[in-house]
Amino acid sequence: MSCYRNTILCMLALLAVQGPAIAQVARDTAADYPNKTVRLVVPFTPGASNDITSRLIAGKLVQAWGQQIVIDNRAGAGGAVGAETVARATPDGYTLLASNPGPNVNNPVMLKKPGYHVEDFSSVVIYGYTPLIIAANPSFKPRNPRELADYLKANPAAVSWGSTGTGGSAHIALALFQVATGVDVIHVPYKGAAPGLNELVGGMIPLFYTTLTSADVHIKSGRLRILGVAAPKRLTQLPEAPTLAEFGIKNAEAINWFGLAAPAKTPRAIIDKLNREVNRVMAMPDVRVRMDQLGVETFGGSASDADEFVRKEVVRLRQLMQTGLIAPIDG
Repeated sequence: MSCYRNTILCMLALLAVQGPAIAQVARDTAADYPNKTVRLVVPFTPGASNDITSRLIAGKLVQAWGQQIVIDNRAGAGGAVGAETVARATPDGYTLLASNPGPNVNNPVMLKKPGYHVEDFSSVVIYGYTPLIIAANPSFKPRNPRELADYLKANPAAVSWGSTGTGGSAHIALALFQVATGVDVIHVPYKGAAPGLNELVGGMIPLFYTTLTSADVHIKSGRLRILGVAAPKRLTQLPEAPTLAEFGIKNAEAINWFGLAAPAKTPRAIIDKLNREVNRVMAMPDVRVRMDQLGVETFGGSASDADEFVRKEVVRLRQLMQTGLIAPIDG
């Protein structure tokens, strides 16, 4: 027993001596970071909102660091291909992921056989978001979120409501609206925003969940109306459009957020340094102007804030799946 006790005491003493040294090494590593090229995996095609905002931030970081950031577009399976690449990468801060609801929440929760898990990432920051908006054909009678909910209740399972695809952010937004209001609609999934908006403008469907960026040209031309915004506050770019909460529809916020993540077990000192740098970039006047042009509301906060945000999104999605409005996806 005494030998065992002595061994434990020796181990504790060794940890007490080595602990500060290990912490110092982590700080030194962060101070020297990055000292080589960083790979930023964007799990979508070039030109997507996630890609455009990532390139904007990466350009500013290159200027500050004097080190290159290579954008690696790895699209496929709703972002799962790129996300899995980062999940399996060495956790040293030199392979990062342009995070988003699809690859970081929806896929690992909804896919029956995901190739990675939510816990395989450490969030760095959530730097912006584009709220989803309820777009309607101008001939559709309701003019605001409450009139819409009342109309749908009076016409159960009779109104078609389009989204950008089964299991996507717009589909989830629709399910959240249904849970919050108790309405029954016909979900019509499309392969992206463009075909759905074309049918909305053409009058084939009366409602469509989308983003301001996708619908902007149709809004300005008067070919569609915005009934409500599924965001915590009104949009800077669309101040006349009310939020759902303003009409008593609670817990139906749905945003397409943009962030940065690293493989799990990436040194915390590097995570925190990246967080500070991205928050600094997002405060730059020219960056804020560009984000406004893209219809992106700026966000921010600590890495812990980002991790907590993702955890809450995961819990909400799992609860939503229990209603049966969102089903698991083969994959």
